[in-house]
Amino acid sequence: MAEWDPDADLSSVPLSALNVTVRKKLGLYLNPKNTVAADWSAVAEEMGFSYLEIQNYEGSNNPTMRVLEDWQAGTPDASVGKLLAILNKCDRRDIVEDLQSLIDNDVKKYLERLKKMRSDPPLQVPEVDSCAPRTPENKGITLDDDPEGSPEMFDAFICYCESDIQFVHEMIRELEQTEYKLKLCVFDRNVLPGSCVWTITGELIERRCKRMVVVISDEYLESSACSFQTRFALSLSPGAQSKRLIPVIYKSMKKPFPSILRFLTVCDYTRPCTQAWFWVRLARALSLP
Repeated sequence: MAEWDPDADLSSVPLSALNVTVRKKLGLYLNPKNTVAADWSAVAEEMGFSYLEIQNYEGSNNPTMRVLEDWQAGTPDASVGKLLAILNKCDRRDIVEDLQSLIDNDVKKYLERLKKMRSDPPLQVPEVDSCAPRTPENKGITLDDDPEGSPEMFDAFICYCESDIQFVHEMIRELEQTEYKLKLCVFDRNVLPGSCVWTITGELIERRCKRMVVVISDEYLESSACSFQTRFALSLSPGAQSKRLIPVIYKSMKKPFPSILRFLTVCDYTRPCTQAWFWVRLARALSLP
């Protein structure tokens, strides 16, 4: 461990530096309900999760892992230092002491990767930029793609589950077929069959669409595809999450609002006081450069 500074400021080391082994071991300590020591729910409360959000994690097989993932995705300054401070505040110094060597090792690897990236920046190839597909396989993936020319670009990727498709149709009418003339990427309409779903989804969200509209509903919370799309978009640009993702609620929900999106301004169609401005607000947000 002498290769890195043990006095390094861990508050500047993002939580993403912690690998799966440490996260699983944290679960072994925190998942069991304990009447004496603080468990995962106490840690989640210190992280800022609400009572309803914590209740929603109760049904998870590994609530600690879920809490860590959502805290990392929803809190731009989530760090290793903050996690250790929370564990200490919850009187779980036993966890900090037992896992210290593993945490130190993950931090060391992270700092080494960071140092290597700064000293040896990746080579820039003229044919590869932020607007072009990474591989030939990602050409010709949408209806209006020109395999030999420029890829089809969109104003927004629509993240939705099948039960919400009627609202997506309404969104198409209100945003594409009106004076706004926006171009939406609706997977079931725009994407050609025969490609790897996850690869194409990543290509569209990262390189083809300026923003992503997330249609929130109880069914959305149960969709693995929607979960992947949302987490992928959040991971792309942590510093600009508030501009990239736009959560939309169009019907009342019984389940809690997803915690990973709680820091974003919501476009809510269910509120009578804002319903009249719903489409113009959403259109203006999607029209920004």
